[in-house]
Amino acid sequence: MLRRPKPTDSEADLLREQEQFLVSGAPSAANVVRRPDKRRGEAGGEAGDQNRGSEGDQRDVVTIEDLPDQLPSLTPAPPKKSRFKGSRVTFEDDDAEERLDRHDIHISAVLSRIVERDTSSTPVNLPAFTGMAFPKVLHRSETGNQVPLSLNGGKKSIFARQIAAQRIKEGKTPLHCEPEAAQTAEPREKTVLLPNTHVLTLCFYFSGPRLISGQGLAGPNSSGETTRIHRENQAKLQAMSESEIIEEQKKLLSQLGRQSLFLHDIVLTIYLFEFAPLNSEEDLPVKPQKEWVHMDKLEPEKLEWMRDLPAPRRKGTKKAMQARFDFAGNLIPPTEDLPTHLGLHHHGEEPERAGYSLQELFLLSRSQVIQQRSLALSTLANILTKARAGEYLSVLKGSVMSTLLDAGLLFLLRFALDDSVEGVMSAAVHALKALLVCEEEEECLDCTFSWFRGLSTFPLLPSAQEEEDEEDEGLDESMKETAKEKEERKSDHEVARQDVVKGLLKMKLLPRLRYMLEVIRPSPRVVQDVLDVLTRIARHSSSSATQVLDCPRLMETVMCNFLPTSWSAPSLPQPHTVHGLPLASAMKLLRVLAASGRHACARLLNSLGVSERLSCLLSAEPRELLLDQTQALRITTEAYRLWTVAAAYGQACKLFIDLYPALVKTLQSVHQALAPSDPLLPLQLHRILALLSLLTQVTHTAGCHQELQAGMASTLSFFIFRSSSVVCNVQSSHLGPDSIPSLPGLACPGWRDRPGLVVPSSPFPLLSGLGLLLKTIMGIHKGLICKFPGLLLTEPVIGYLRGCSQATPTLSHTRAWLLRHEHLVLYLLLELAHRLVPIDPEVAKHASLYHQVALVLLPWLLPGSEYLAHELLSTIIFSKDFISEGHSGGPEAIELEELKLHEETQHHPFPSLQTVGTILREACIQLPSIRGCFLTHLAHLESSVLVSRDAFLGRNPWINSHLLPELTGPTLPSDWPFLPLVSLYERMGVSDGGGLAVEELPPGALPAVTHCLQWLLLLEIWREDALKVIPPVAKLARLSCMFLCSSDLFLERPVQNLIWGLFRLLTRPSKLDSLDLNIPPPGLASFQDLYSALLAQYEAVSFGDRLFGCWVLLPLQRRYSTAMRLAVFGEHVGMLRSLGVTLEQLGIPMERFTSPPEDSLPLLRLYFRSLVTGTLKHCWCPVLYVVALSHINSFIFSQDLGLPSYNKTHIYQVTFTVLCKSLRHHLLCSFMNDEHYLFLFF
Repeated sequence: MLRRPKPTDSEADLLREQEQFLVSGAPSAANVVRRPDKRRGEAGGEAGDQNRGSEGDQRDVVTIEDLPDQLPSLTPAPPKKSRFKGSRVTFEDDDAEERLDRHDIHISAVLSRIVERDTSSTPVNLPAFTGMAFPKVLHRSETGNQVPLSLNGGKKSIFARQIAAQRIKEGKTPLHCEPEAAQTAEPREKTVLLPNTHVLTLCFYFSGPRLISGQGLAGPNSSGETTRIHRENQAKLQAMSESEIIEEQKKLLSQLGRQSLFLHDIVLTIYLFEFAPLNSEEDLPVKPQKEWVHMDKLEPEKLEWMRDLPAPRRKGTKKAMQARFDFAGNLIPPTEDLPTHLGLHHHGEEPERAGYSLQELFLLSRSQVIQQRSLALSTLANILTKARAGEYLSVLKGSVMSTLLDAGLLFLLRFALDDSVEGVMSAAVHALKALLVCEEEEECLDCTFSWFRGLSTFPLLPSAQEEEDEEDEGLDESMKETAKEKEERKSDHEVARQDVVKGLLKMKLLPRLRYMLEVIRPSPRVVQDVLDVLTRIARHSSSSATQVLDCPRLMETVMCNFLPTSWSAPSLPQPHTVHGLPLASAMKLLRVLAASGRHACARLLNSLGVSERLSCLLSAEPRELLLDQTQALRITTEAYRLWTVAAAYGQACKLFIDLYPALVKTLQSVHQALAPSDPLLPLQLHRILALLSLLTQVTHTAGCHQELQAGMASTLSFFIFRSSSVVCNVQSSHLGPDSIPSLPGLACPGWRDRPGLVVPSSPFPLLSGLGLLLKTIMGIHKGLICKFPGLLLTEPVIGYLRGCSQATPTLSHTRAWLLRHEHLVLYLLLELAHRLVPIDPEVAKHASLYHQVALVLLPWLLPGSEYLAHELLSTIIFSKDFISEGHSGGPEAIELEELKLHEETQHHPFPSLQTVGTILREACIQLPSIRGCFLTHLAHLESSVLVSRDAFLGRNPWINSHLLPELTGPTLPSDWPFLPLVSLYERMGVSDGGGLAVEELPPGALPAVTHCLQWLLLLEIWREDALKVIPPVAKLARLSCMFLCSSDLFLERPVQNLIWGLFRLLTRPSKLDSLDLNIPPPGLASFQDLYSALLAQYEAVSFGDRLFGCWVLLPLQRRYSTAMRLAVFGEHVGMLRSLGVTLEQLGIPMERFTSPPEDSLPLLRLYFRSLVTGTLKHCWCPVLYVVALSHINSFIFSQDLGLPSYNKTHIYQVTFTVLCKSLRHHLLCSFMNDEHYLFLFF
């Protein structure tokens, strides 16, 4: 919408707004019309404008700044000329007197013989005498003295209608009216199709007598003669019967011709005039009053709105139709016929369909009628609530939330919040809550608060999107804009499109909400909505929570009105206002703000008087708080939770001494069990859990870790772990909510109706508490650990761990908050296994399963769990006890498998290249060194590990915030086993051309690469499932870094042996089919770019190395991109002289290079040129020599009609000129039909 100019605008502002107006193409508010100049013969302003417009379109106009379009006139304007002057022809020798006499016209030429009119027969009418000195003033309400519009023959003024009525009253004919018009009322017209035989009969009955005036007759008594004739005709007609009248009509019809009688032999349209009786107004349900204006005027365009609606469609259609909703937000099917009294029909598009579309609701929300604005906003709120619950996903195409936000919903709500009507503002707040807040998500977070580290949550920030700023390209780092400056430069629309909450904060939402709470003082429901919106904003990020705290008078208003230190008991169960009463939602807002950081919590406790509120609420029993029992339990529960958050920072612990008697009394009342049917039982349980969480944090702060836990259950067999697991249930059957990237949520709608981690039947809360208890016991007495092997050996736990080892969960905001708790359960089970495997043989039998779970759990861990990742790497991942194959004959089994493979293929040209048994045995010995290598490369996470350790171990004084780091991805990448190789490649700084910027390797590079390759080989053989999340093309790309990071690293003997073993594993027949080089590896634009760097490196430093040669030949298989083969035979054809890899060394079937035949003509030409010119020879490059011969031979003898024959003829002719007989024989003989002949070259 274009902004109107303001008095404070500068000239630059006006010019910029004028440019925006011209770019938008909007019509101007006023049109300038030039008045026509009659002396110039112009017809009108519009025609002149059109002519000027057409002239302007026919020629180009060049304008120059600072110069006027037309030059200023140096002389006065010429005098105006008359357009009649040109028609007069004068001569210089004419006498002016004679010319005047010639043109002068005498009066006799105008006035001729004048005869007075005879007025003797004209009656003289004298005006009526009245007692009034002046004529009576005509009032608009006196319509009885006026002629109706229907008798005036058109639109008449009030004065003209009064004069016409006076003439009718005097017996005269109204001016410009026929005599009959004054005698008949306005008829209602109906079109009826009748046969021609009844036309005259209808005319006779409905038309009435027609009296000829006789004004053309001469004589003084012409009118009396006419009356006499009329009476005689009426007497004759009355004497005749109806049959005689019809017979006379037929005779008359037979005497008239067909041209005169136009009603004959056609279907006639007869207008039947129904004359309403004079007392028709008495039959109307509502009698018109005189004061009602224009009640006698027919308005068909308005009557169209009152006609019956067309029936809705009865059958469905595949065509997409506009969605329509009722006032409750329910979607109305197109075929449903609803009554009109529901108020769902209107005069917009598709009036026969009930309901309102989103576009119509947006239009209605800007109405001038208050009720319409409130109704539209309430309907939008209901639609948003159902959209967040996912009710429209199965019936609507596209996202309702995205559609509303793209249409400008945030700006609409902001305008509504600025409304002067409280009802509209309340509806806008309700819609804002429906957009931002999901009550089920808040309930889930409240249920997990008492879990281990349940008070910590991820910030609800949208996924980070990289933005390319072209303005900063090529600038120095000091000249580039900072992220804060770029954020401030963005408009409200741009910010809201990326982040809804941040956009609302930029639109100054917080002062508006504070104004409602402080000045408007709305109803309790609106207050609840405002507090819920503030809570959701505080969950967004720590910066958003800080803005809530910094908003002027906002928190003071909340504390004063909704968390007072004293109040009186409400007189009603549902009071009309909640100002002056403590609210649980206000306490929850403080708890979420306190969780955002240590500094925010200290501000609440010290500056806003939260400590006094806690003492006031927790020092008494809930029933003594002068509140409803439900509200009292809720607010005390939130008070305990807020105190728990403060105690988790090491704050407000002195309050524990003051309230110690009340806390002990509450603990003593726990054993008083309530009835299961008591509606207050869930609230009581939440209150007790919050109290236990408070005691836990106070104990951590005090540094006391005595045994506070009870004994564990003897068995967990009745629990079903996998049905409640988030890790194992990757694909859920229910439809998720309607979510958008700019407003992330937790996807909790319907969480009570499906299995999950939070439902009451879930075993995970008990299992996590039990694991923490055992961890505490192990820390106190290590000898007690042998008493608990049954927990790991139960069938539900074993089945659950097997399911986790095969799972591939996806990461998102909707799952991360639950995955974090399940990751903790898995870690506690693995830590227990780490203690039991060395001492319990039964548990050691499942060591491989525990190791597999540890390997898959490590890349799942989320930000905030860095300490768990460090513990897994330090204990289980590289432990010999969990790699049982290393000390139970695993390497020997691999050697036997290689020997068996060699015996089976002794007559086959694919012998075993390298046994890996010795390498695996050496890798098992080097496991401690391998662990040290990986921990060294992960040293950059040390600060995050320390912060996570303080939170995990309960070191509350060192915790700065309970808001977890932003969810940008897992703590470790999924390809972490390749980390030393990738780090070395990045440190060496490979240039674009493939050459090395640094020739000398850093110290310790060779051992690091060796340990990395040993670990990869061990995982590929014994823990293959742990690497299944890494695509094969990513594995090949990461291993290629070993060739690019140095000129001689791949020539080292340990590295050569390990790479040969990994190459053999990657080129197994079962793995080659899954190796797709046409998809880009993670982190690279395409594999072709990496391959180009490999080719350049091979030409520079390979020295004909067979391992490097196999690496280069692998992507040249027929099913991969032709561009890589073109690069070898085109840009790097010189490498063919040193690519002496044999087929036995390659280990890949030749059919993968030769089948199907090549169809790229440019590549076939390069094949043929390299063969003919001697660049490609069998002794230099045997593999590609056979490949090129095979494709050229197939091309020459191909029967495919689609291939151009002239290329075949040319190659065939050139082949005869080849001097080498063996090459000419190979090209001209179709030997490829015999597959065994192919191997005669090797």
